[in-house]
Amino acid sequence: MATRSFDLVVIGGGSGGIATAVRAALHGARVAMLEPGALGGTCVNVGCVPKKAMWLAAELAEAQRVACQVGFDGKSGALDWNVFVRRRDAYIENIHASYRRRLAAVGVELVAEYGRMLAADRVGAGADEFLARHVVIATGSRPWRPPVPGAELGIDSDGFFDLRAAPRRVAVIGGGYIAVELAGVLHGLGSEVSQFVRARRLLQGFDEETADELANAMRAGGIELRRRQHVDAVSRGDDGYALTLGDGEVVRGFDELIWATGRHPHSRGFGLEDIGVQLDADGYVVTDEWQNTNVDSVHAVGDVTARLALTPVAIAAGRRLSDRLFGGKPQSRLDYENVPSVVFSHPPMATVGCSEEEARARHGESVRVFRTRFRPMRAALAEHGQQSFMKLVCAGADERVVGIHILGLGADEMLQGFAVALKAGARKCDFDDTVAIHPTSAEELVLMGEPGLAFVGAAD
Repeated sequence: MATRSFDLVVIGGGSGGIATAVRAALHGARVAMLEPGALGGTCVNVGCVPKKAMWLAAELAEAQRVACQVGFDGKSGALDWNVFVRRRDAYIENIHASYRRRLAAVGVELVAEYGRMLAADRVGAGADEFLARHVVIATGSRPWRPPVPGAELGIDSDGFFDLRAAPRRVAVIGGGYIAVELAGVLHGLGSEVSQFVRARRLLQGFDEETADELANAMRAGGIELRRRQHVDAVSRGDDGYALTLGDGEVVRGFDELIWATGRHPHSRGFGLEDIGVQLDADGYVVTDEWQNTNVDSVHAVGDVTARLALTPVAIAAGRRLSDRLFGGKPQSRLDYENVPSVVFSHPPMATVGCSEEEARARHGESVRVFRTRFRPMRAALAEHGQQSFMKLVCAGADERVVGIHILGLGADEMLQGFAVALKAGARKCDFDDTVAIHPTSAEELVLMGEPGLAFVGAAD
């Protein structure tokens, strides 16, 4: 067994692990990264990147239909999945190649082996042993299925990317953002979709009113949304998948079944418990605000921790950790407050800051809510009813903007700049004093009137 010494060993080659390793190497650290699989982890291979590609395909399908409605000659056609998947996979392989070049350029040694903690400063990988001043656990998460009879049937969110055609009729189980996104993509590409949600609402943890607006839009678009429906068992027969619900109802005839019931941390099998690293009841690595575990010199970033499960969060946390450990910035850490995020639903939903519920819990009676509903120009020209919804949550005597929630066309692209404004402490009067860009949907965020009223936008 060969023994080698490094300043940093990173276990896991996903977005957070790569960002941590590259930043540390740029600071002059000697770094090894242990990853036996495809670089990029969940995000690049079975998450954000291929998901967004499929979302774009569904958006293009809708754009074809809208184009015909507004006067373009021709008819919309179905997606050739094989052609699209080849393009999607080529795009992902370009990302893999870019990562490999970047790691090589900064001197990170990539080892295609699983890592296992032997001690706080020692990691085993294949036949070798790595001594390390610091170790970062960045092993991510995996899809989870509930323990019900037949749970092994169907596919999960990873398996979705193996599809090569839109199923005729599909059941999506789950009410989180992954379930919502997959339901929207498949419906947009021609599937008949039924979504089964255990809770009374979609998207627990998001602003409730905005999530309800999304649910209304999904139903109006043709997705069957069944809330308060617990799936007790699954079977498969000649007529496809059958779901037995909590009230005894059996729903049959699904060509495909997708479990989108959450993800669990990939923390077992790396020797963490053997060296005393604390895991919580769900298996997440417990970290403080500096990404430290309870074991000196062992740190963790990304979805293996119980932090926000977002790729940019893992990247930002990893870079700041390396800045602190190797870059001479002892106060460097990620501020987990006011992180913007987007649900790539149909229509997309973007949010930053407090939900109305969180704001009222924090700020009490000082909270004022401004909202508007309108049809964006594309929807109005096509004469279909898809509305956009926007909401500002303000607090205090100065009406500081503490939450921004957007549902509708372009929400995913317009939030980033407004997130900067919120992070910088903008007030409602600052929004009011900003001249609108017309005609856009984004202008509605600076044109909202009295709190609590739902105005109809000019495009309607």
